[in-house]
Amino acid sequence: MASELLLLLLLPLCFFFLWRSLFDRNPVLRNWPVVGMLPSLLANTARIHDWYTEVLRACGGTVPFKGPWLSGLDMLVTSDPANVSYITSTTHAAKYPKGEEYREIFDILGDGILNADADSWRIQRKWAHMLMRQRRFRLYVDRTSRAKVGSALLPLLDRAARDGHALDLQEVMQRFTFDATCILVCGVDPGCLSPKFPVVPFAKAVDDAKEVILLRHTVPRTWWRLMKLLRLGNEKLLAEASDTVDCCIAEYVSARRNELLEAKAKKNNPDEQKEEEKEEEEEEEEEAVDLLTSYMDHEAEEAMEKLKSDKFLRDVILNMLVAGRDTTSSALTWFFWELSRNPHVESKIMDELTRTKSRYPKSPNRVFESEELNGLPYLHAALCECLRLYPSVPIVHKSAVEADTLPSGHRVEPGMKLYYCLYAMARMEAIWGEDCNEFKPERWVSEGGTRRDHNDKFFSFNAGPRSCLGKGISFTHMKMVAASTLYNFHVQVVPGQTVCPRTSVILHMKNGLLVKLKRRCN
Repeated sequence: MASELLLLLLLPLCFFFLWRSLFDRNPVLRNWPVVGMLPSLLANTARIHDWYTEVLRACGGTVPFKGPWLSGLDMLVTSDPANVSYITSTTHAAKYPKGEEYREIFDILGDGILNADADSWRIQRKWAHMLMRQRRFRLYVDRTSRAKVGSALLPLLDRAARDGHALDLQEVMQRFTFDATCILVCGVDPGCLSPKFPVVPFAKAVDDAKEVILLRHTVPRTWWRLMKLLRLGNEKLLAEASDTVDCCIAEYVSARRNELLEAKAKKNNPDEQKEEEKEEEEEEEEEAVDLLTSYMDHEAEEAMEKLKSDKFLRDVILNMLVAGRDTTSSALTWFFWELSRNPHVESKIMDELTRTKSRYPKSPNRVFESEELNGLPYLHAALCECLRLYPSVPIVHKSAVEADTLPSGHRVEPGMKLYYCLYAMARMEAIWGEDCNEFKPERWVSEGGTRRDHNDKFFSFNAGPRSCLGKGISFTHMKMVAASTLYNFHVQVVPGQTVCPRTSVILHMKNGLLVKLKRRCN
């Protein structure tokens, strides 16, 4: 009798929610009884970034998302630059950390800098910043980047141009940046960009992990936790990827530890020490070294000693690889896609490149140097415009630790999840003007020809205290690859392709980008 009475009381409530949902004024995002807005999210998972753009445009730039009852999927989604500036500012950043749930979703990253908050993050950032500013590391970035472009990337493109074969440019860029980033971080070249495109387990594991991590955002936490516990479905794939990552990095760390021990033993041998002292003094200024060696060989203060453990080195390496690889490869692929649609932009970049004199005029494959890259303002503007339209991390996750009110007027409660959508922000007329969907490098150059930064609405490298430490390295890689490729080859996109973003935490293309190359006569 009691259950029947409860049913009679609940039926009118259910009909009310159903009636309200059917006549909802916002057809893009319906809030259904019990299941909330999850059906709309699941129906649009394949086009998640464009769907978020439509929702935010219809809702004024910020929208509270309601998940199923008791699912823990409620969140506040925004594309308002005022909100993002507020959340990331030095004054308020401590109130909006990554949070425990973020660390659980991205558990493969361990305790690395991308996952860390509070003291752990501050210690890691301090040390990484110190190491990256060293002259020997900057020399290493320049030398190894030029070597990889000149000895691997350009010869590969040259063979494709001579053979007339189509290449998946996205795969080429991913392979190049994985090799280049591994060299910078670990001092190891995994050979992803070898001519036969070998399957590199480490690289494949990282890609598999990214796919599963995004899917964790679209299902209730209890569900993917259960799948993880049972090692079923996508969670089994992620567990296998994590095992592969652990094994590969353990090999790198072990090998480098042994090398450092051998070097230390030689220094302690008086006979060998005398013979090498003179050579070391001459080479000291030009010595260049990868980040792993810097971490392991540095005389650290006591608070940083734990960063030398194998577990922490594993986390540091993986975080640096993920951060360094994806920004560059994603941006470069979209960059060449946009050039194919905007030949006038390519012409302006070529004019800029041909005006730059080379120290090696007779080289068959010209590779631009760091000094030359600094004098290419229009190329820099084109890359910034590409990162505006196609931010490598299109959606950023935060958590609130205390009650607050955002500049948009939306109330934030403790424990609430916040997502800011950079992909959607770039497509808002109220923010970037009526031409927001157009690829216009000119918006990054002032009338006087100087650089314009748009720091108030451009967050592709984050902002505030958590701004990207590797921004300079990313631009070095992007400019070197873009300039050297464009100067030597005309990149022609194969017609008839469907180009759209992949459902992933990184904004890669869903189907890759097939191109043909034609040698330029410079």
